[in-house]
Amino acid sequence: MLYHIFDYLDQAFDIPGAGVFRYISFRAGMAALFSLIITITFGEGIINWIRKQQIGETVRELGLQGQMEKRGTPTMGGLMIMAAIIVPTLLFANIFNVYILLLLGTTVWLGGIGFLDDYIKVFRKNKEGLAGRFKIVGQVVIGIVVGATLYFHDDVVIREFNTPVSVEEGVVDTPSFRDVKSLKTTIPFLKNNELNYDVVFGFMGDFFTPILYIALVIFIVTAVSNGANITDGIDGLAAGTSAIIGLTIAIYAYISGNAIFSQYLNVMFIPNSGELVIFCAAFVGACVGFLWYNAYPAQVFMGDTGSLMIGGVIAVLSLTLRKELLLPLLCGIFLIELLSVIFQVSYFKYTKRKYGEGRRIFLMSPLHHHYQKKNIPEPKITVRFWILGILFAIMALATLKLR
Repeated sequence: MLYHIFDYLDQAFDIPGAGVFRYISFRAGMAALFSLIITITFGEGIINWIRKQQIGETVRELGLQGQMEKRGTPTMGGLMIMAAIIVPTLLFANIFNVYILLLLGTTVWLGGIGFLDDYIKVFRKNKEGLAGRFKIVGQVVIGIVVGATLYFHDDVVIREFNTPVSVEEGVVDTPSFRDVKSLKTTIPFLKNNELNYDVVFGFMGDFFTPILYIALVIFIVTAVSNGANITDGIDGLAAGTSAIIGLTIAIYAYISGNAIFSQYLNVMFIPNSGELVIFCAAFVGACVGFLWYNAYPAQVFMGDTGSLMIGGVIAVLSLTLRKELLLPLLCGIFLIELLSVIFQVSYFKYTKRKYGEGRRIFLMSPLHHHYQKKNIPEPKITVRFWILGILFAIMALATLKLR
């Protein structure tokens, strides 16, 4: 909104200083700042309102240290994160950009599904919340919308240069280029690192190619969204990990949306994707600001309102930037947590069939609960997972050069 206003003032009246809104770096900084201000300044009021509405966490007895002290802690704090993402994005981003619209839609849709789940748990006193099949349906719907948009929308293109961009002695060579519709994506750690889904799915024919691509998008959105949801189990873990991931994606967005940097680093140039830096900045600011109240001992939990939305947003960001194959590394913490549950449940069922008694790999899953069972303090578990998240982020950024 402010971006469009100041852009008009700059072009129509040449007002001094108005042109600063053209710079992505300035708008990203302002988005992060406003996001922090919204969460920190209004956070306490929102928490008090949630507490007044008796929206408290329902805690099941799992035998975890300090678990029962969390009973009654306000939940649905994901509403704070949503507001801190949406408001700065509307203010500082180009709201007509297809990628921004896609991310805002994902934020509202998955946040709404999570809110409904939390509402059923809290107000209907149903510990199971929204039935799993309805969550999956909601994730499938947004997956279809995202996949169809990325496949069919005319503004979703990549730019192919016929001559390289170079900077020598202050002179920038102007390359010839063409914008093409393509399902190319990036394979990490490979020199010729582009994979074309049109070729991969082409054996099924033109009719099935978009169907298979959309199915892939649905799988990615669902997997990352559920991975973030599972990770949200101890104070500060999901928010801190997501902030690290968001900052890493912001770097990729800036590079992918810049012709000079993308050519220098041999990264796919995606026109108009630079606007995603503003969204990422708001996302990181929202997660960090939420930590002000969610750090141990938490004054508020994000609930499914926040965790489902956060995972979905990260998935869609990676898809728009053609970095979805980097997700196992980028979201390494989410993957580890998700796999710990899958392995635990699968092994338990297998041993129960084979031996008549279920056996476990971990003391408890997800993995962070395993360490709680070992009586490791909750803040130490959180910080160690953050450190692992930073290591994963560094390795993800290293793929820019290590091929």
